[in-house]
Formats: sequence, C-alpha cells, structure tokens
Amino acid sequence: MPTNYVIRKVMQQDNKPIAHLIRKVFIEFDAPKEGTVYSDKATDYLFEYFDTNNAALFVLEEKGEIAGVCGIYPTLGLPKSCIEIVKFYIRPESRGQGFGFALFNTCQLEAKAKGYSQLYLESIPDFKTAVNLYLKLGFTQLDKRLGETGHFGCDLWFSKSI
Repeated sequence: MPTNYVIRKVMQQDNKPIAHLIRKVFIEFDAPKEGTVYSDKATDYLFEYFDTNNAALFVLEEKGEIAGVCGIYPTLGLPKSCIEIVKFYIRPESRGQGFGFALFNTCQLEAKAKGYSQLYLESIPDFKTAVNLYLKLGFTQLDKRLGETGHFGCDLWFSKSI
C-alpha cells in the first residue's frame, strides 16, 4: 500500500469533487442512476449531510487529490445498535492498493467509538469488486433491506457485527 496518503474528515470544499467521483464511478460501471446515490440530492452536499453527531465521512487523499471516500450514517429505521456504511467509492487509478480496507477500517473504528455494534450497507450487482470486498471484510448478505435509505435501486444488503 502506498504511504503517501492521508485519511481525514470531509470538508465543505470537498463537496464538488466527491460528487464528481461518485457519479464517475456510476458512469464507469454503467450502474443504475435512479434510486441510488447517483440521483440523491444529498450527494452534492455531503459535508452538510454528514454534519451530525453520529455521522462521519472520511476522505482519502493520495498526493493531495481525493482518491476515495467512505462514511457512516445513522440511517432512519436501523436498529439502535446499527449504523450504515455509506458513500464508499475509490477512483479507478487508486483501486487495488488497500485504500478500501483503510477507509473501511477507519469507518469501523469510528462506529465502535460512537457505540455501535453492527454495520449495515447496501449495494448493487454492478459493483462486483466492492461486493467481494464486503464479503472479505466479514459482511454477510441479508435477504431484505434494513432501514429507510430511500435507495430503491440497491438490491444487495449486508451486515456485520463489530
């Protein structure tokens, strides 16, 4: 894994580059745009969206540029001990270097520090490599959605005890 990177919390000036990164990944994989984060209005205002006590969005910078993002969010309808892993995206040229593991570990530690004991996430089959990563990280696939994410286009659901 490269050593010239930093993981930090999102700042307001990150809104536009993160939204661009997220939508670029959806276009790259020809993934559904409706009912996913692609069309979610919050995608353009992630600093503001995550400006709540139990949420956190982390940015991974490589050589001063945003290379990835991942966060935790207390989605409505989830069990009290559960928090959602959200907005996990890595730019193409930074994949396969361990950055996903680093971001997930940061989010998991933050969730534990906030008192959560379970992680939940949603995805789509188009993101096969990410789905394989979730399984490697110890997530198990669920038969149904938890919580009220509003992302009806996501049809894969996972959870993990921490």
